[in-house]
Amino acid sequence: MMGYVYLILSAFLSVSMTSETFDGMEGEAFVIKCPKWSSSVQVTWYHTDTNKIIPAEEEGSRIFSVNRFLWFLPTSREDSGNYTCVIRFSNNRTRSFNMSVQIHPYKQGVCFPSQIRYPNDTGRGKIVCPTIDNYENATIIQWYKDCKPLQGERFFIGEKYIFIHNPRKEDNGYYTCQFNCTHKGNVFNVSATRIFISKAKPSPLPPQILFPKNNDVIEVEVGAAFSLKCRALLGIRKHPLAVVTWDVDNIPVKHLNTSRFREKTDFFEGPEHGYYIETTLHISEIKEEDLKANFTCVALNKMQNTKATVTLKPKAQLGLPNIFLIIGLLVLLVVIAVSVILYQSFRVDIVLLFREIFQPYSAKDDGKIYDAYVIYPQNHNSEANFVEYFVYQIMAEILENKCGYKLCIYGRDIYPGEDTVSAIEKRMQKSRRLIILLTHQLINCEEPAYDQHIALYKALIQKDIKVILLEIEKIGVYEQLQESLRFIIKQQGTVKWKEQHTGHPQSPSSKFWKQVRYHMPRTLKPAYSANAR
Repeated sequence: MMGYVYLILSAFLSVSMTSETFDGMEGEAFVIKCPKWSSSVQVTWYHTDTNKIIPAEEEGSRIFSVNRFLWFLPTSREDSGNYTCVIRFSNNRTRSFNMSVQIHPYKQGVCFPSQIRYPNDTGRGKIVCPTIDNYENATIIQWYKDCKPLQGERFFIGEKYIFIHNPRKEDNGYYTCQFNCTHKGNVFNVSATRIFISKAKPSPLPPQILFPKNNDVIEVEVGAAFSLKCRALLGIRKHPLAVVTWDVDNIPVKHLNTSRFREKTDFFEGPEHGYYIETTLHISEIKEEDLKANFTCVALNKMQNTKATVTLKPKAQLGLPNIFLIIGLLVLLVVIAVSVILYQSFRVDIVLLFREIFQPYSAKDDGKIYDAYVIYPQNHNSEANFVEYFVYQIMAEILENKCGYKLCIYGRDIYPGEDTVSAIEKRMQKSRRLIILLTHQLINCEEPAYDQHIALYKALIQKDIKVILLEIEKIGVYEQLQESLRFIIKQQGTVKWKEQHTGHPQSPSSKFWKQVRYHMPRTLKPAYSANAR
């Protein structure tokens, strides 16, 4: 039986998709990794020469596997050999990859064997430390060039790379990064080497004027100061013969017998080590004669010279069509501002008028029974108070009889014998709004009523119903209210009852009831019934 398993495993491991060689240094930490597939695959490592599985890390183990990584902490010359990683996909299909590992010993006078050099870095000066991202908590200790410690102001050392400022031919060579990594409190050394070959070679290019463009016409203001800028690319790296200057009517500025013109030149490097010169011609005062002159930017190096000529013209005066355009824009802005102010001032009336005109056609049945559930502090004694009179007489008369809304009032619409808790939750679920009356009794109540507690939970936590706060009695500061009520007040404010109660019914057209109707939902019937008018 064991022989049969051995034959199957041997045949399984012999099917390899690819083979790759990895070289490491004796006594250092070393890691190789299986090619990356999707994160859902399972990876198993084998020692190909012995057909033994390499398990996950155990106490004291030096060679172990972690998913697609095979670790040697540290390496030994006996680790040289062949290793296989097998990727098992979710459909039980597998792929295997052979990895050949060669561990090299240290030799006197040789800082790195030629076999462990990583691919060349042929670039503009940035050299990344090879394989550092494969190691845990890696920190670079020292960089070497051709086995000598790297130093000098031209070398900027980053976290995982070095940058050579203005690389030259003499910077070509072997660069080695020495770093350490920490695993379970143990520190291991790692070294990696790659060749750097600079691409930046000083070479002349024909001058290229970036701006201004030839034959440009530039607007200026006569009598005012003005500056003309000319920027040109003159090659790669600085050259002895590289000049950008200005001519006025083919006469160099430095030869003009006037103090109105002054040049200032700046030198800088740009992308791809390009050498740029920018010369600015400062004109202290634009005169009429300057409008007839040719201003020429001349850029030259040892290959050739390039020119770009511009002329000046006075800025366009503000014509009659432009005046009409500006006046029109100002009028439009005034109209918009007045419209916004009017809307803010008469927003409630506008919305109510819109509803009265279009509501019978736009409102839709949403399955709700009540337009609002009314929450007010319950009076547990037999004495009548204004709050109950307000709810049962004034509010019911205005909102139900005159405005066509249907309210759910606790003492009126929850029937005797019903389970109070269940009845309150069902009524709220069938309501489009929650109306809470703010009174001194509500403030002084030690424990909020159940319907108030559920209402605030649905409004703030579930956010599936809108709350309307009616300040029936003057509260003043709101610090004594519970935090959830203060939050709602901060978000939307309250509707304040400022009218003195009289023996006559209140009008739905009063400011208070307009505010309440503004916050109420649309109804399927017009705002006023015929007899209410």
